[in-house]
Amino acid sequence: MEAEGADTREEAESILTRIGALPDAQIDLAEGALALSALDRPQVPLARYRAHLSELAEEVGADAAEAERGVERAAALARVLFERHGYDGDRLSYDDLQNANLMRVIDRRRGLPVALGILMIHAARAQGWDMVGLSFPAHFLVRLESGGDRLILDPFGRGRILDSADLRELLKEVAGEGAELKPGHYEPAANRAVLLRLQNNIKTRLIKEQKLEAAGRVVMRMLLFAPEEAQLWREAGMIEAHLGNLKRAIGLIETYRDKSPGEAQRRHAAVLLQELAQRLH
Repeated sequence: MEAEGADTREEAESILTRIGALPDAQIDLAEGALALSALDRPQVPLARYRAHLSELAEEVGADAAEAERGVERAAALARVLFERHGYDGDRLSYDDLQNANLMRVIDRRRGLPVALGILMIHAARAQGWDMVGLSFPAHFLVRLESGGDRLILDPFGRGRILDSADLRELLKEVAGEGAELKPGHYEPAANRAVLLRLQNNIKTRLIKEQKLEAAGRVVMRMLLFAPEEAQLWREAGMIEAHLGNLKRAIGLIETYRDKSPGEAQRRHAAVLLQELAQRLH
């Protein structure tokens, strides 16, 4: 049991490091998202948020006790999360960083598509249902397969079921009028990729606001649960270089080089290292 006011930072970092060593299929998305949120709110105990996640799962299970078809299960998810508990997309302050912090999303009942999607996935998987996030650009969607149904749901739209026309319209809204649906837009997103997407929302906004030190901390926490993502090491190194921390930048770019799978990436790392060495001396 967590003590009120205890610092949860160490526990959160331990959870994320453990996730970093897990096969993707074993990652608990909600637990990972809670741990990430705790790094920004280390004095807030995790216990009541875990209890709320359990409550959502139990209520969906009870509401869908007789449901076998996907449409019935999707309706149960919508009733519990969006009607009973009042979750919704935050349209008024979309760029607020609270919308990507699962603790604050639970407190406020408002969030980004990916944060709301993690809640949906958690509640669905607790029932043993087949639900995944999708690699749809700029707007996170989830897919539920059950009883012959394959449904695409919009977490930001209170769990609304989307058909092909809806998806085309949504894609044009987020990617421009010339955008067309491609098979890759329907591809499942790996669990680790979903957590990365959650954090990318925060990192991108911090960089836009020129808060590079804070953005660098976000990249380093991403590396806790995705240590083999070579591009993250490069990004961390470039942020440190911009901040003038050249020795630290060199160490990070060296790791980028060592973890890079392709020759082109390794050559790029060599060029960056040469440039940083020249700046250092």
